Amino acid sequence: MSVVVTGASGHIGANLIRFLCSQGLRVRALAYKDKRAFNGIDIDVFPADILDLVSLKYAFSSMEVVYHLAAHISLSNRDAELMHSINVEGTKNVIKACRFAGIRRLVHFSSIHALASKLKGELINENVPLAEKYNSTPYDWTKVLAEKLVLEAVSEGLDAVIVNPTAVIGPHDYKLSYMGKFLLSLYQRSLKALVKGGFNWVDARDVAAGARSAELKGKSGERYILGGTWLSLKELAVMVEEITGRRTAQCAFPMWLARAGVPFSVILSRISRKKTLYSGQSLKALRYHQNISLKKALLQLDYQPRPIHETLKDTFEWFHMKGFISDME
Repeated sequence: MSVVVTGASGHIGANLIRFLCSQGLRVRALAYKDKRAFNGIDIDVFPADILDLVSLKYAFSSMEVVYHLAAHISLSNRDAELMHSINVEGTKNVIKACRFAGIRRLVHFSSIHALASKLKGELINENVPLAEKYNSTPYDWTKVLAEKLVLEAVSEGLDAVIVNPTAVIGPHDYKLSYMGKFLLSLYQRSLKALVKGGFNWVDARDVAAGARSAELKGKSGERYILGGTWLSLKELAVMVEEITGRRTAQCAFPMWLARAGVPFSVILSRISRKKTLYSGQSLKALRYHQNISLKKALLQLDYQPRPIHETLKDTFEWFHMKGFISDME
């Protein structure tokens, strides 16, 4: 069987193409520029642009399944227009190209943050409505709009399923995702303090396997949450210290104090021209989507996320192997 992966050079994409190849599938990866994630892998690489419908139609020709991962992720409001262009308009093009090429099934990668959430541990499952614009970050809102486009296409006859990963970590993070940078900042002790709050962390390899199961077993028009284990930042830092032998910051400031420091963090980010890990958007994410149900994926997809300790161990070993860190004990 032949499959095509958009956004294949990203963290999830790098793991997905490896998993699909291990399943004996013919894989075509779309990569606009960065091709580090494909080194040594026997796949077809197409230099297609998600905003160029003609190139997508050509890339999708003779293929059976499309995994749509291409997206721009940013914690800055200044990138809102770019995120809308890639995440929303790009999804429109993918849907059009799927129809043109007669694609059998589309697997669309959304985000847990496309789903509405409230504080106080409200259970989050696939029946939760999509987030409203007034309570969404610009990135979250583009994922909401993209989901709506996919669901509308399903109502018009397209066979598609949606997967909603949580906070993804794991090996093969060649471009260093936000979560990968956070783990490295813990190890390198460039983060002197943490914030109270946390994420549901999931291994990129499990997301890849879950997406394949969604393609094979998922029901058209349905979404599936692909998550793992919720840990506070402090709990994660303690685990990183246990695995690497390096002391990590474990003092966690209350959220109100962290929010007060956001303007200064943003200013320093603009001066240094380095992306900040702490922003109003990232702090909001730390407070929401804490109580996540994986029941649907477990029952319908036979989804089996691995222990978070295993993920962290493998991630830091990969960081060391690739030269991101050189002195792990």
